Amino acid sequence: MAGDSCAFNVSDIDDMASLFALNPTLDVPALRRLYERDGRIQVRDVLTIETATLLRQILERETPWGLAWGGKGQAPVSHRADALRALPQAERARIGDVVGGAAGRGDFAFLYGQYPMLDAYMQQWNPGGPLDILLEHINDAPMLAFVRAVTGFTEVCKGDAQATLYAPGHFLTAHDDSHAVEGRRVAYVLNLATEWNADWGGYLLFHDADGDIVAGYKPRFNTLNMFTVPQLHSVSYVPPFAPVGRFAVTGWFRDR
Repeated sequence: MAGDSCAFNVSDIDDMASLFALNPTLDVPALRRLYERDGRIQVRDVLTIETATLLRQILERETPWGLAWGGKGQAPVSHRADALRALPQAERARIGDVVGGAAGRGDFAFLYGQYPMLDAYMQQWNPGGPLDILLEHINDAPMLAFVRAVTGFTEVCKGDAQATLYAPGHFLTAHDDSHAVEGRRVAYVLNLATEWNADWGGYLLFHDADGDIVAGYKPRFNTLNMFTVPQLHSVSYVPPFAPVGRFAVTGWFRDR
């Protein structure tokens, strides 16, 4: 699903430090008050426009998208881009049946485009590449200090990451990220979709115990969603008529 890279190349980046720069005008105390009130927040214009535009280009044109999928009774699977291209049509259909069947029964299921940034970094898929550099910035002092200041979780010490692409047919059903053994304190979604329409799905939704949607965040360009773990949430189904463009970087900030 990666596009033609002729118009853009990573080698054109003059300074890798420009790959991640927080917006210096953010009102952190005001953001902290909102987070304390709701346990979640959408921070708009979180990065400089130059940084956000560059990251969008990298995700759209330079990322070798694989596929992540799973459902109840099926261990999560992650196909790298080359393996995904080699999948027979019959196997693609089986995957659709597995995840669709699980979701149809009301079980947890997911299907979306993925580049697992932490795995790629640890296994050196593309050493020194822009997504490796981005992961380092996510774990650098400015970002971790910002997360601690907004959320109040002073024990946060690191973050993981995956690049995600919700294309037509993709979704993530309701779950709460409650894996305390892994030290997850704050979940995040750095959205880089542009000109997204409400009818195209892909919204981050929050649910109460009665199944009502109590909040929904549009995948708005250059916004950072953060919320306390555990918290029941989902990503709404992207319909067949939606464009390929719901790009994001997602993960958790952890205390160990």
